[in-house]
Amino acid sequence: MSLTDAIVAAGSSYPEPFKRGKDGTLELETVVAERKAFLSKRKLTYRCRLRVDDQARRVRFFEILVEKGSGISSGEGDMAAGFGFKKETYKVGGATREGTIEEQSRLFGKDYDYRFEFGAVRKDAERAAAEAGYAFEVVLREKSL
Repeated sequence: MSLTDAIVAAGSSYPEPFKRGKDGTLELETVVAERKAFLSKRKLTYRCRLRVDDQARRVRFFEILVEKGSGISSGEGDMAAGFGFKKETYKVGGATREGTIEEQSRLFGKDYDYRFEFGAVRKDAERAAAEAGYAFEVVLREKSL
């Protein structure tokens, strides 16, 4: 079994399976947390991509946590008087993340209904790479893959 197949097999317990990209990468995207309130909704989505380089015996890994929200605001910020419609998107990217989604979401100051511990994806990929004798590298930009 190739390393790519081993990583896909290790991900069989994830809410979404790995998908093979046209460029040879493995991709995974899943909603890990969601919060619904009166006429507003927020979703926290985990996305990762990885590339197995057999010649260099290296795995390059990228992950990102994206929070998207839409709904009616309650007079916060620019709309100090009354209600209005607000849609926003922002990302939290970086290198290695530890802990559960609850710890990460504290940065947003929100309460979520948690579905998935996304740190397991990186740990499983790193373990499969080590068992195959490959180096594991976390990259900060998706284009670095």
